[in-house]
Amino acid sequence: MKRLSDLPSGAIARIHSFEKDEIFLKLMEMGCVPGEIIKIEKIAPLGDPISVAVAGYRLSLRLDEARNIFVEELI
Repeated sequence: MKRLSDLPSGAIARIHSFEKDEIFLKLMEMGCVPGEIIKIEKIAPLGDPISVAVAGYRLSLRLDEARNIFVEELI
C-alpha cells in the first residue's frame, strides 16, 4: 500500500482507502472513491499540485490531499 503522493508521473493505481475522515467526503465528491482507478498525469515542477485522471475526468490535487489517499499501484 502506498500514498498517492508517493507515485511518479504516469503511474496507475487503484484507490484503496483514506487516512483522514474529514477529507473523505470532499474526495468522494470529486470521484475519488475506493476501487476507482487513478492515473498520475502530471506533477508540477515544485511537486505541488499533481494532476490526476479519475472517474473519466482530470482534477488537480494538492500534496496534502494526495497524502491522505492510500492506493495499490498497478503500473
